[in-house]
Amino acid sequence: MSGATSLLDAIAGVGTDRRGGYSRHGFDRAEAELREWFTAEATARGLDVHTDRNGNLWAWWGEPGPDAVVTGSHLDSVPGGGAFDGPLGVASALAAVDLLRAEGFTRSRPLAVAVFAEEEGGRFGVPCLGSRLLAGTLDTDTARTLRDTDGVTLAEAVRARGVAPEHLGPDPETLGRIGCFVELHVEQGRGLVDLGRPVGLASSILAHGRWRLSFSGEGNHAGATALADRRDPMLPAASLVLAARRAAASVPGARATVGRLVPTPGGTNVIPSTVDVWLDARASGDGETRHVVAEITEAAREAAEAEGCTVAVREESYTGTVTFDSALRDELAGVLGGAPALATGAGHDAGVLAHHVPTAMLFVRNPTGVSHAPAEHAEADDCEAGAAALARVLAHLAGVPC
Repeated sequence: MSGATSLLDAIAGVGTDRRGGYSRHGFDRAEAELREWFTAEATARGLDVHTDRNGNLWAWWGEPGPDAVVTGSHLDSVPGGGAFDGPLGVASALAAVDLLRAEGFTRSRPLAVAVFAEEEGGRFGVPCLGSRLLAGTLDTDTARTLRDTDGVTLAEAVRARGVAPEHLGPDPETLGRIGCFVELHVEQGRGLVDLGRPVGLASSILAHGRWRLSFSGEGNHAGATALADRRDPMLPAASLVLAARRAAASVPGARATVGRLVPTPGGTNVIPSTVDVWLDARASGDGETRHVVAEITEAAREAAEAEGCTVAVREESYTGTVTFDSALRDELAGVLGGAPALATGAGHDAGVLAHHVPTAMLFVRNPTGVSHAPAEHAEADDCEAGAAALARVLAHLAGVPC
């Protein structure tokens, strides 16, 4: 029997980034190694592992069937991410299976551990890619043509990992097997730290999305072109970054972030011809989120026009406000002795599935409050407390409580 922390230790060397943290992206070499690790660990526990049409992994305890209790998370990361976001939920699910087996647990419902593909969107830009395709909330033709920074399409990437790109898309049979889904995740904030609790539950997820703003101007020589003669797309791009902060600050609880900016051609002594900027915006409701984005894009258009440039805006993904099933949340809070419920600004596969099946999330305390960065952390005792809490939840939902 292995605890969650020892399982995480076994993959600590996979996908390390020389800049710090981990870079493990959907269908790349590091994520493929992690999928092999999961398959081996699940098989060693007698679970039957298979890959669905969208590249998501399913490890079944017994025969797959309807009304299943499913847990799990993802194995990919953002560029330079922490060690816990995603893998903690997968390792805890395996550890929970060990705990249930040690207690002589008997299932009354099918039970599975799922690993969803490309949750972070770190390679192809669309978060929760595997769960969105499964649920049919992402256009399949668009998905196949998504490209990473090297120009590799999603279709090419999945084919290289043994998934048929022509079969990507809605999977009502697999989705229909899920009776409820419970995802354990490291907390991405300090709520549990402030409450002094190791484990909590999710109440809701902020409405959030990603937009790509492409500024076009005129490429030219940095030394030979007078300022008055320039149409430099970097200026409106810089204005966008500042506008994002102003717009988010005007709406209580909103967040707007520019984390990626790509000038073309990208030379130090070259005025770029185009600048692509990716905007992440989140707020408590759909209306508030849309309002923030509208303010930012209007400011971007004004700044582009002032510089003699143009800007094209494209929404790459959007998820409305998610409120997790209140009856299931309250039921699990009782199982866990009154675990506190917390809202989160971070998106999850559980948020995608919440529109289709009863869904809940468990959070494990993060003493730093940092996530999507190397300083993300969870203490070993809290990780084991999370796995134990997940085991109690699964036992309550799928059989006789242990």
